[in-house]
Amino acid sequence: MQYEGVLTKMETEYGQPIQYYLVFETSFLNVNQLIGKDIAIDFVGFQCLNCGKKKKIYRQGFCYECFYSSATVGDWIMKPELSTAHLGIEDRDLAYEQKVQLQPHIVYLALSSEIKVGVTRKTQVPTRWIDQGATQAIAIVEVPNRYLAGITEVALKDHYADKTNWRKMLTNDIEAVDLVAERIKLENLIPAEVQEYFYSEKNDLYQLDYPVLQYPVKVKSLNLDKTPKFQGKLTGIKGQYLLFEDGTVFNVRGSEGYVVSISV
Repeated sequence: MQYEGVLTKMETEYGQPIQYYLVFETSFLNVNQLIGKDIAIDFVGFQCLNCGKKKKIYRQGFCYECFYSSATVGDWIMKPELSTAHLGIEDRDLAYEQKVQLQPHIVYLALSSEIKVGVTRKTQVPTRWIDQGATQAIAIVEVPNRYLAGITEVALKDHYADKTNWRKMLTNDIEAVDLVAERIKLENLIPAEVQEYFYSEKNDLYQLDYPVLQYPVKVKSLNLDKTPKFQGKLTGIKGQYLLFEDGTVFNVRGSEGYVVSISV
């Protein structure tokens, strides 16, 4: 079987274990069904996810021009505290920014390597946690806009990491932590204007189970620019990574906008 198309982040379905899908323009593939099998990934070319042109990908699946012009990759995406739609102030496209920023957001603790704090739209629960490879996650607050979520995250960054150690996550080197107890401890660290949104009683701890036969002891990342042809036995999927028997890991989301051919 052969599949060809532009890589976008894998679609996921929460379950025991989580189900993963690669979605192309004319076909889709349940990646879980490939675990234990040899697959080949061949680099074919580029296609910008925004303009659709066959231009070299700069970041996040976008060519250089689109990355610096599209409203979907403004600075407030990575730094929610920079959100200004609640003030009626435009960054790149106010209508888009109001649609995304002025909706319920969750600030959470997730356990992917060590505890990390993060922000996501409520509609992205639990997808966001799956994409990070978290084994557990819990909401701290649910606020009405992205700005309030952002200032809460900034207040908590002094006490928790805000990035996942992807090597630890992929080798399953995870410390044991009680996230429910951790949430209770941090109540006083939350900004005053967010205190009313604090989740104190809810028993809403998510447990996430990934389809992995074996975790690598040491990981080496597959870069399609340097290795345009790769073949190996798939032994698992975690976060947005494919894990192979020889320790190679492939970040699908990090390769968005790359056109590939996948043979099974």
